[in-house]
Order: sequence, then C-alpha cells, then structure tokens
Amino acid sequence: MPDLSTANFMLLQGAHLFAPEDRGICDVLLAGGRILSIDTDIPAGIVPDCTVIPLHGQILCPGFIDQHVHLIGGGGEAGPTTRTPEVSLSRLTEAGITTVVGLLGTDSVTRHPESLLAKTRALNEEGITAWMLTGAYHVPSPTITGSVEKDVTLIDRVIGVKCAVSDHRSAAASDELLASMAAEARVGGLLGGKAGVSVFHMGNSKKGLKPLYHVLENSDVPIGKLLPTHVNRNEALFEQALEFALKGGTIDITSGIPGPVTPADGIIRAVKANIPLSRVTLSSDGNGSQPIFDAGGNLTGIGVAGFESLLNTLRELVIERGLSLADALRPLTTSVAGFLGLVGKGEVAVGNDADLLVLTPELRIDQVYARGKRMVIHGKACVKGTFEAV
Repeated sequence: MPDLSTANFMLLQGAHLFAPEDRGICDVLLAGGRILSIDTDIPAGIVPDCTVIPLHGQILCPGFIDQHVHLIGGGGEAGPTTRTPEVSLSRLTEAGITTVVGLLGTDSVTRHPESLLAKTRALNEEGITAWMLTGAYHVPSPTITGSVEKDVTLIDRVIGVKCAVSDHRSAAASDELLASMAAEARVGGLLGGKAGVSVFHMGNSKKGLKPLYHVLENSDVPIGKLLPTHVNRNEALFEQALEFALKGGTIDITSGIPGPVTPADGIIRAVKANIPLSRVTLSSDGNGSQPIFDAGGNLTGIGVAGFESLLNTLRELVIERGLSLADALRPLTTSVAGFLGLVGKGEVAVGNDADLLVLTPELRIDQVYARGKRMVIHGKACVKGTFEAV
C-alpha cells in the first residue's frame, strides 16, 4: 500500500471509466501514486485537502504501455549522421505512454545496454515507469553482466532479451544460439521474479517465423515467453503470426508500420481469427529509424518513428472499424502488462499504479497521469524532462 502520511489526495470526478472494461460513470480517488478507491459517487470531502478534478463528459482509461521503444536512439544504417537521438520525456507522455520498455536495435557498436539502463532509470526518476530488454540484433547478445541470465536475474530494470531474426541485418545466429538465449532469459526471469521474455525483431526474410519454431524445438522454453514483433511487416509474415497466436503465442503488431497490413487491420483480423486479445499487443517502435531498402538490400531512405501512431490506431479501431473502446485498449494495456508480468499496470483498479489517460469524446488525449502525477494537460506536457526546454 502507498504511504499516505504525506500523500496528496486527488479525486477524478465524473468520467466514463474504461478500466479497460466499461465501468460507466465513476469517481477515482488517488494518493501516493496509487488508486485508492473507485466508486460511482465519492464525496469531495472524503479526505481533507483533496484536489477535485471534474472530468464530466470525458473518458478515463489506463495509460498506454509501449513495450518497444528505442529510448537512447536507433538507426545508423546510413552512417553516423543517421543515428537517431534519445527520446524526451514529453514525447512519451504526450502520446499517452505512462510505461515504456526500452531496447537496442541494429547498432550495438556505438549503443550499449549500460547506456540504455541509465536512460531507463532516468525516466523512472522523471516520473513514468521504464523497463528494458538486454541484447540487440546481434547474437550472442551484448549484455551488462556478461550473460543474458545474469542481466535478467540481477538488474532491477531488465525484464528480458531482444534479438533480430529473418532480417538481412541480423546476425544469422544458429538455432542452438537462439535457443540458448531464450533459455537464459527464461531462467533469469524465474530467478529474478520477472517475465524473462525473448523479443524477436522480425524482418522481411522468407524464413518468417521459422527461427522461433526452431527455438521451441531446441529448448523447453514455453511458447508464451517468445514474442515476434513487427509481424504486420508483410502479408506472409502476418499469416504466420496468426498461426503462432492460435498455438498459444503472443504477437506484437507495430503501430508505426503503415502496411501492407495496417495495425488496425491486423488487430481486426486477429479478432476475426478468434485469437484472444490477451495474446495481441501493440507497440510503436518509437524513436527508431525507419530505413527503406531496395530489393538488393541497399538503403534508399530513412526516417524516425514517432509515437502518435498508438493513439491513431486506437481511434481507427473504434471510430472507423467498430471495435469497442474496451477491446481497442487491451493491446495497449492489459495484454502488454500480462505478457510482461507488470504487476499494478495496465488496468484501472484499486491498488494499481495511478497511470491514467483522460480522453475527449473524440478520443484525443486531454490529460495524462503517471503514478498519480499529472504530466499532460490539454494535450501538452506540463512536466518536462530534465534537459527539455521549458
């Protein structure tokens, strides 16, 4: 329970609560960074010196959990000038992100897990919740302690490992190496009380998900500990991803990939295939580079991924595709929290962290609360990162 001896009580009053399930009109009482009470009518004078924030006509829901962000930058595929910069706190919060998982990409030569750990801890100090994955595209994985298992077991913010497969930039690791990496992450999770997941960046290779099935054949790691991401990169890969999910796996759709399988299409197709939304997640790949390669593997262009695609996908699912807001929220909230084992995250519930979004009826972000502190008001950050311009 939070320490309430010096807590600032805050009452969010009269919003339509999606927790993400539809709870109707509710009041929510916060203190000490947690949710203390949820009820249809909480009196404003329930505690002394309580700040009341009227939210009548607005929507209250969990903050987004973005499990795939290049917090210290990515890129570099076209030389040093194409290394993307570190992400700022306000870029995350203005996109509705209250919990983030950082990782490395192609470049594990000039980017390091140690630097990522420092950035992760900095974001926690600045007000949101941040975790990280050890590893990068390369296998054997770059680590902090010398092994994936030790990183996951001993380092507080490390919850799993990341690598790349079926991509011309990946390390072409053997089946045995990939299986060993996943097994280390699994055991590290058991020893450290964490999820111990292995996240696989999926490229455009015709091999598709074969490397993940090889991991399952060459180890005893459960399918629920393996996550293929960017699965909407091409049609063939997405069809394989649906099969993987039907077998009990979880799949991660990238909101920053516009097609050929759009993120909204991917989620709708998963629902139609009778895949539980608990096994479908949505992440941005934010702050990473967006390289464009020709058929010969030559770089022809490059950009930087943003974060607005998360909310855009949510809005498209509800407004254009007819999915309920409760279901549209799940791949950004409860599904991610469940897969990553993030206790107290992803759901508006008593005792959970007060990570909340206030949305307008048009599903635009009005306010963001992270661990009970208001970070965004009227869509703009009111709390900036340490070195951001005020």
